[in-house]
Amino acid sequence: MRTLRLVLVVLVALLAWLQYRLWFGSGGNAEVADLRAQVEQQARQNDGLRERNAALAAEVADLKSGEAAIEERARAELGMIKPGEVFYRVVDHARPAQPTVDPEDESQ
Repeated sequence: MRTLRLVLVVLVALLAWLQYRLWFGSGGNAEVADLRAQVEQQARQNDGLRERNAALAAEVADLKSGEAAIEERARAELGMIKPGEVFYRVVDHARPAQPTVDPEDESQ
């Protein structure tokens, strides 16, 4: 009977130690939850970067394959025009500032 109690105490102690390791120890549930959150965040970041890479790859392919894309980019970024074209620049003139009258000057 005494041996059975000793085995029971050892088993309960072992169970308590395993439960402690599961909940609070290294590699426990809290650490696993943190790692899962990090993995999800990294996956979202990877998806965004994957979309960006696909857009850049499409732009590179477009620039390599077609003259239209190169022409559009030259016009937009460098302000280039074709021979024989006329370039017009529309400038909005800012309204001249209205002279402000100082109330003290009017009274004199």
